[in-house]
Amino acid sequence: MQVFTSQVRRGEGGPSLRNNCEVEQWDSDEPIPREDLEQGMAGAHGLLCLLSDRIDKKLLDAAGANLKVISTMSVGVDHLALDEIKKRGIRVGYTPGVLTDATAELAVSLLLTTCRRLPEAIEEVKNGGWTSWKPLWMCGHGLSQSTVGIVGLGRIGQAIARRLKPFGVQRFLYTGRQPRPQEAAEFQAEFVSTPELAAESDFIVVACSLTPATRGLCNKDFFQWMKKTAVFINISRGEVVDQDDLYQALASGQIAAAGLDVTTPEPLPTNHPLLSLKNCVILPHIGSATHRTRNVMSVLAADNLLAGLRGEPMPSELKL
Repeated sequence: MQVFTSQVRRGEGGPSLRNNCEVEQWDSDEPIPREDLEQGMAGAHGLLCLLSDRIDKKLLDAAGANLKVISTMSVGVDHLALDEIKKRGIRVGYTPGVLTDATAELAVSLLLTTCRRLPEAIEEVKNGGWTSWKPLWMCGHGLSQSTVGIVGLGRIGQAIARRLKPFGVQRFLYTGRQPRPQEAAEFQAEFVSTPELAAESDFIVVACSLTPATRGLCNKDFFQWMKKTAVFINISRGEVVDQDDLYQALASGQIAAAGLDVTTPEPLPTNHPLLSLKNCVILPHIGSATHRTRNVMSVLAADNLLAGLRGEPMPSELKL
């Protein structure tokens, strides 16, 4: 069997692949150039890829009829042309569950960093702005007795709520495709419409999947519904947010602050208007970036690929 791997490092699933397959590997932390990916895929039976690799019809055509399995080292699959993949009978493995805790931790960290204005405070220490104690200097917004709205109460949304609850959050709201009473019971979370969630929440955390329904969900109308004191956090996908509308909402004081771990595009250009705002904290998509989580993700991705090549059930297969 011939397998192409976009990026699997030694110690991260690599040996098990090499012991079972003929492996061609892109051995760099930088994304593989498109041309090299297409050439490397020619005749391959399997592909192990990352969320930064766009797997579309052109690439599938370049791979040819041998391709039977695609394993992505991600929980998101919006980089995969799923309709085309399904049409060709190609199986897909992904890595849900294993990054839930790390991503939830990052979401809470980003929320606290943003609402308590930590980057501004650190900069004040460095540039001499810290002169003496002042009653209202560097004041932010606290979680105690607040209302938190979660867009998407899936695994990660639930893990975020679980971590926020001990901070004294008074009320949880959530929105999504449908009510999830069993999952919501742990937090006494209320299922509400998107406008209601936006209008009543002090903090909003976006943790939904990117779908046609959620693309551009957080737009001008959404931000107009929000409180002027509300804080907006996105750890899902950049395309869920209209960034031009977000910039206007932040720059005009329509909302208090925003924290983003995902943007469009990625990486965000260094001259992007959002980066000029003190009330916008932007991270480089590091939700799952712990040593343990990335190692578990890579091993699961390799195991999915090997099981698929053997015609066996994958540990985590996406049902198409």
